[in-house]
Amino acid sequence: MALDIIAFIVTYGAVFVGAWFVGHYMVKVFQGERTFLHFALRPVERGIYKVTGIDEEHEQGWKGYLVAMLLVSVIGLVFTYVILRIQGSLPLNPEGFQGLSPALAFNTAVSFTTNTNWQNYTGEQTMSYLSQMLGLTFHQFLSAATGIALAIAVIRGVARHSAKTIGNFYVDIVRCTLYVLIPIAVVATIILVASGSIQNLNGYTPVTTLEGVGQTIAQGPVAAMEAIKDLGTNGGGFFNGNSATPFENPTGLTNALEIFLMLVIPFGLAVTFGKWVGNVKQGIALFAAMAIILVGGGAFAASQEQAGNPAYSSTAVSQVATGNQSGGNLEGKEVRLGSIQSAQFNTVATGTSTGSVDGATDSYTPLGGMVPMVLIQLGEITPGGVGSGLYGIVAFAIVAVFLAGLMVGRTPEYLGKKIEARDIKYAALAILILPLSILGFAALAVLTPAGQAGPLNPGPHGFSEILYAYSSTTGNNGSAFAGLSGNTLFYNTTLAAAMWLGRIIFVIPVLALAGSLAKKKIIPAGAGTFPTDTPLFTLLLIGTILIVGALTFFPALALGPILEQLQLHAGILSHP
Repeated sequence: MALDIIAFIVTYGAVFVGAWFVGHYMVKVFQGERTFLHFALRPVERGIYKVTGIDEEHEQGWKGYLVAMLLVSVIGLVFTYVILRIQGSLPLNPEGFQGLSPALAFNTAVSFTTNTNWQNYTGEQTMSYLSQMLGLTFHQFLSAATGIALAIAVIRGVARHSAKTIGNFYVDIVRCTLYVLIPIAVVATIILVASGSIQNLNGYTPVTTLEGVGQTIAQGPVAAMEAIKDLGTNGGGFFNGNSATPFENPTGLTNALEIFLMLVIPFGLAVTFGKWVGNVKQGIALFAAMAIILVGGGAFAASQEQAGNPAYSSTAVSQVATGNQSGGNLEGKEVRLGSIQSAQFNTVATGTSTGSVDGATDSYTPLGGMVPMVLIQLGEITPGGVGSGLYGIVAFAIVAVFLAGLMVGRTPEYLGKKIEARDIKYAALAILILPLSILGFAALAVLTPAGQAGPLNPGPHGFSEILYAYSSTTGNNGSAFAGLSGNTLFYNTTLAAAMWLGRIIFVIPVLALAGSLAKKKIIPAGAGTFPTDTPLFTLLLIGTILIVGALTFFPALALGPILEQLQLHAGILSHP
């Protein structure tokens, strides 16, 4: 356990240091300043603009920015859908996999377009190498760049005054891909390959195990997909086992590296925010709120998993940590990683919008499995996905300063701008879209025969599987409780709709808010201005996030993981 604590401290220390440098670097990238990569990448950037006809000096208002984002997203969605449907006729398909059904291809295309990467399929048994690389990994770059571009647009909206534009979407995604995502992903890929992750285009290898049983070893271009999967908070793994698979996540070092990759850009964007608006403390306030909730959730989940399953208390099964075993609830976890590291990884994967897992969330203790679900339901803002976490927490910050304004009896202000009724409506609408989708679709699934046929477990755990699925897809997370049969017409359709609502519809009021803030004039701070760069504001922001989440989702959680936890203990008490 001591080693797990040390690993936790070292990993988060590396994340916070890395986020500081990445955050400052992204300010230079998106403001068009020279960076250490300009000598190699600036000619490439200019070439892209010349070929595509993009005018890098032209900027868009929030509506133009939104239309450009939607256009790129829809074209990318159709592109991936076609590839998945006809993959059986395309090259780089050594196992001869056929094209996907229309429903599954549509669900998958929407999933990767929206940065969700929900997978209603087994990757190594369904996807050709071309589909994995061109259809899916392509979107892992594009959807991540889209999220970061949207965050930069919101930052511009907050930082500018008396302005009608918030940037150029096409320029932002080009710069993000060239200067941020590709360089870091290349370095991460090299480290993963050196650590034992595989990267090849070979056919699957039949082997005979030590027990004399035949087995086929799946392989392919894994490491490259793994790097952007985590860096872009995508989560769609090459293998069905995701980061629990040694070919994706070979060692404890790569486990820590993948946690670092998932967190460095989301936290870095908080630093970018503070630097861009001219007050780094503003970014640190958001950074601190994200970190406190994430670390607190991770600690609680780890404590629940390390405590073990209380159903084993009356048996001879030992769940105590010793020199020979890590202890705790090891069901569904990699023994080489243990319960604490697995809980930490899954918490980070759901505190971001990655959804990558190195253990089966379905096998967690009820309260341990509730933590990932709650982190998604809070809005994927702790620290959230690349980009989406930053613009999501800015919406909560607007609501928090509104509440502060009510307390002091003044018109609320944020970074020198008056927050008016229209701004509050935009922020509230963005925040309310998520629970509307999560609870609405979950209710539909519970009340219809097609939805009821999905869960493989009865009672509160089955309800948790449904609730988690719509939380994950709406939050563009992609992780799942494994006990849900999602590859049906009902779930493929409704889960795809939840992904689209959580990504595209959520963005509309956020960009409208950015456009509204950009037009405002800066007002000097007065005696009644509530400072938003202090620990007090961080606490207010955390309280706003938790209260909104508790009031919205507690009744549903009470019917799922909380009830299951109570039943688990009640069963033990009745069978001493």
